[in-house]
Amino acid sequence: MKAATLAPAAEGARFNPRLLAWALALAATFALSWYAKPWLPWAAQYPTRWILPLKRWVNDFMNWLIRDLDFGLFTFQELTRSVAWVLDWPLVGAQALLAGGVTIRQEGDPWFEIPRFSWLGIVIAVALLGWRLGGPRLAAIAGVAFLYLALFNQWESAMMTLAAIVIAVPFGVAGGLALGILAYRRRAAELAIQPVLDLMQTVPVFAYLVPILFLFGFGPVAAMIATIIYAMPPMVRVTLLALRRVPPEIVEFGRMAGCNGRQMLWRVLLPAARPGLMLGVNQVIMMSLNMVIIASMIGAGGLGFDVLTALRRLDIGAGLEAGLAIVVMAIALDRLSQALAADRPPLDAARRRRPWIQREPLLALALAALLVTSLLSFVVPALAGVPEEITVTTRPIWAKLVQWINVNFFDELEAVKTFVLLNLLIPVKRFMLGLPWPGVLLLLGLAGWQLGGWRLALLAILLAGFVAVTGNWANAMETVYLVGISAVIAALIGMPLGMWGAASRRAHHALEVVVDTLQTLPSFVYLIPVVMLFRVGDFAAMLAVIAYAVAPAIRYTDHAIRGVPAHLVEAARAAGCTRRQLLWKVKLPLAVPEIMLGINQTVMLAISMLVITALVGTRDLGQEVYVALTKADTGRGIVAGLCVAFIAIIADRLIGASSARARAKLGLA
Repeated sequence: MKAATLAPAAEGARFNPRLLAWALALAATFALSWYAKPWLPWAAQYPTRWILPLKRWVNDFMNWLIRDLDFGLFTFQELTRSVAWVLDWPLVGAQALLAGGVTIRQEGDPWFEIPRFSWLGIVIAVALLGWRLGGPRLAAIAGVAFLYLALFNQWESAMMTLAAIVIAVPFGVAGGLALGILAYRRRAAELAIQPVLDLMQTVPVFAYLVPILFLFGFGPVAAMIATIIYAMPPMVRVTLLALRRVPPEIVEFGRMAGCNGRQMLWRVLLPAARPGLMLGVNQVIMMSLNMVIIASMIGAGGLGFDVLTALRRLDIGAGLEAGLAIVVMAIALDRLSQALAADRPPLDAARRRRPWIQREPLLALALAALLVTSLLSFVVPALAGVPEEITVTTRPIWAKLVQWINVNFFDELEAVKTFVLLNLLIPVKRFMLGLPWPGVLLLLGLAGWQLGGWRLALLAILLAGFVAVTGNWANAMETVYLVGISAVIAALIGMPLGMWGAASRRAHHALEVVVDTLQTLPSFVYLIPVVMLFRVGDFAAMLAVIAYAVAPAIRYTDHAIRGVPAHLVEAARAAGCTRRQLLWKVKLPLAVPEIMLGINQTVMLAISMLVITALVGTRDLGQEVYVALTKADTGRGIVAGLCVAFIAIIADRLIGASSARARAKLGLA
């Protein structure tokens, strides 16, 4: 009996090598922290003589491209300028039709002016297009959205933005489709493209602008090229996935019909994959809209330029109106593209034989409304441009609200800011900056080894080592400190809200509206109110990052708890579990893997937002990228952007491996 009672205790005291490894790694890290400065200065601060001059190498390479690379018939610089010239033509045409009109000159003097499309005609045409794709409800959404742009005096800028989107999206879709087809057909191409896509989707957006500015100059075309490159990766992934999901029987039918490779692709695979491909088009549209503000830094006009200008002037009213205009346009284009992606039955033979006007009366009516109102604008000026008399603005309201808050609650706001800075931000920042870089590499390698094996350990060490050898360790630690605090607070806010939404249908619907709104607001918009209330600095940056990154924590927690299998919930209730026990002992443990994916997305959004918060005075890798953009320092911008991307990849892989282990333990893998 005595031996039996001692057996469990002896088994529990069994040697645990993983625990020992963590203890040794932590002891080594703290020993280095304690003794590094007096005895091991190279561990406290990465030695300057060990830094690789990668920035200079990149700059030398870019200069060689522009100055010396010659293909014989043309130079590399002539090639880039030719690409810009080719893209400039459709962009100028779209801007003329939507925003500026066309002036025909004779001997240098204006001879005839072709007006742009009438604003009223565009509103009517968009509403009719919505009716054709999704019925009266979509028509109302699209029509009201574009009418909002007119009534709130955002029409000129919105049409400039729409012109860039109209040209950038087809190029992004075509490029992504071509690369996706290549990856589908060639395994070697897929293996080469996948890491590039991972890198493109983790490199901060600012980093795209630095080489584009160097290669293509400053202006709308360079901004559009950056938008195309930024928006292309989702289309590549969606194309590859959609082609692989084509049912095998359809492929077999094409082979039996004697299709060659080209016929199989264009007449079988792509038509069968159309719904998935249209979702990729939707993603390209959304990514292009996300880019409009940042692209304004290198010459893009439109709504993005208005938001950026308002941020620089600290004009909260103008910034919010322009930001909401981007949101409204994003909602309209998102709904229209989703409706276009929906499956529809093919036309019957009788309908196909009819004239186009009879087959598509709503589209014909939309085209007629656009042409008639545009022609009438020759004699009715109110149709050419939105009359000032019907426009409204909320700018004074927002300005007075911020002024009232600052006058009446300044002391309270300063007290909260000071308390958080002194008791949270500054101590954590000092702790992170004081960590020895060899100890951090050791801990990352150990975490990777325990979560995903030696490959993940090696990846984490190599990527973190790149940050050190390029001389960006201190900036990286500031990035990690602010991202870490913001992501933790966002998770602590989002997870309880997600649990509340999972428990209440009303809360679920209310949170859906909030999350959808948060995810469609441009990232720059978050900076305006926090800067107006708290000025620049780490505290304002933290609040903006939390607001931007909290949405995935809410959505994934809600979805994960609601997705717990019903038979397990019923079994727990039959066993006598209370509502509290059902939540904490059944639903949450089963939902942990998916909640971890939400935390992963929260961290990714926090990293992407932190680069943008460089505009409010943070001193981290985001500031490095922003300074490189202002100075056109390509090497500095690319290296800092890669450091941000590698931090994101490390976090993504470690959290993903942790989620996979949790799923395996629950038998869900």
